[in-house]
Amino acid sequence: MTKISFLFILMFSTLFSAQEVSKESVTKVLSALASDEMKGREIGTPENDSAAVFIAKTFEENNLDYCTGNSYLVPFDYKGKTVYNVCGIRKGKSPETLAFTAHFDHIGSTNKKSDHVFNGADDNASGVTTVIGLADFFKNKEPHFSMMFIAFNGEEIGMKGSKAISSLANLQAQYQNIKALFNFEMVATVSKFGPNALYMTGDEFSDLDELFNGKAANGLTIFPDPYRGQQLFYRSDNVSFVKKKIIAHSFSTVDMNTAKHYHQLSDDVSVVNFENLTQIINNVGKTIEKLTPENFKPVYNNTVDFN
Repeated sequence: MTKISFLFILMFSTLFSAQEVSKESVTKVLSALASDEMKGREIGTPENDSAAVFIAKTFEENNLDYCTGNSYLVPFDYKGKTVYNVCGIRKGKSPETLAFTAHFDHIGSTNKKSDHVFNGADDNASGVTTVIGLADFFKNKEPHFSMMFIAFNGEEIGMKGSKAISSLANLQAQYQNIKALFNFEMVATVSKFGPNALYMTGDEFSDLDELFNGKAANGLTIFPDPYRGQQLFYRSDNVSFVKKKIIAHSFSTVDMNTAKHYHQLSDDVSVVNFENLTQIINNVGKTIEKLTPENFKPVYNNTVDFN
């Protein structure tokens, strides 16, 4: 091999391994999910089905394997209608698995003639975009951990989707390999801690945040939950997996004391800080690249309620 060709290969491999998710792709995905055409993605509507199909298409584009069966769409029953969670797998060097999740449903629309769609850009197109962004980040990589990517349906009406898929019989063996689940819930804004920062619900129950921060890339930081009195740990889809004694926390940036767009018509793309969201996605990805089954073994303490 000549010196020139060796240098070319070295340069190419360096660029390839440093590939990041673009702000443009993040904007495209989130804007599609939060568009007026999706009509607020309320479970049981054609638009909710369209959102599920859209997410499944991004999983296909990112070369994920099916979690079960022959589709990314994992059906369950809601009021006699078939609705869908979306699930994909990336096999890593180990069968030990990290899961990345978010709910994609929202609360629909009103009969107003003007702005009438609850677009749910922050809640929770931002979380789903993060999950899709991480699948994109690892598209051409073989991580140390295997990875499971799940978009839950029906969170807004009692976490129906996460309850359904967490109890699915033919996924139980895969769940036994999950060492940590990262559930992204409203990450469109800059947190009270500043840019490039998330907070973790239930931080008092495990050491996941300490272990993650010890390997965090480019100054990314997970802070303790500043809203512990609101019991957020038990109010999102992560709790469906907590009940299986899987390390499962939600990660957010939203200020629960001051956010005026929560479940309001104003939760559209105008609230999204795409620069910060893209930075978080890439830095979470770069941090995950550093994690191995040997250096990342989070555990619960004896204060968590599994019931």
